Amino acid sequence: MPWPKIADAVVRRLVVYLRVLDQEAKRGERTISSYRLAAKTGVSPALVRKDLAWFGEFGTRGVGYDVGYLQEQLHKILGLSREVRAVLVGAGSLGVALTRYNVRRISEDRSISVRIVALFDTDPGKIGLMIDGIEVYPLRQLAEKVRELGATMGIITVPAFAAQAVADELVKAGIRGILNFAPIPIHVPPSVALQTADLSLEMQYLAYVMEAKRAEAKEPEAVATVGP
Repeated sequence: MPWPKIADAVVRRLVVYLRVLDQEAKRGERTISSYRLAAKTGVSPALVRKDLAWFGEFGTRGVGYDVGYLQEQLHKILGLSREVRAVLVGAGSLGVALTRYNVRRISEDRSISVRIVALFDTDPGKIGLMIDGIEVYPLRQLAEKVRELGATMGIITVPAFAAQAVADELVKAGIRGILNFAPIPIHVPPSVALQTADLSLEMQYLAYVMEAKRAEAKEPEAVATVGP
């Protein structure tokens, strides 16, 4: 049975819930209440229950959620129950940092399902380099390596002027989902999932939230009154 179509914000919260569940499991916790899950994720208990209710009934009144069972269900819901192999195009500072982070996270937590399996670049000086065990290949070998390695996700960390061309090559190679870090919109067929990670946009949004919280916390100014 297919899952219902839900808002991106709900999916993002499910990812955060799963991260908390992973931490609780490592501490040996068997159950967790919606109140505790809410407190650790910065949302309300009602929102936690509402988000999870999209996919069924997972909790027991008065007991809470079974940590292991909810972990398993969220892995299925988020498509994390099997390994997703990713290729990264653009072996510059950002691409290398993302690769090293991915390798480190996998070494720390075997439940991480997305694995970067190859990097690509057009700079001859980078071809053949090993980034924490992951090789950098020439971009012309993209389609060949995607087939060989069974990759289904592409990550773009190239300059803006090259992003669309790289996206086109990823699509032609059979990639089904793209995470774009280039600071420019790209276009892909409707059959290809696309997510853009715009760091400047995230910082601007954070600045707005900070200002909103500052204004919310600011005490109203006293109004002087003149007596009769």
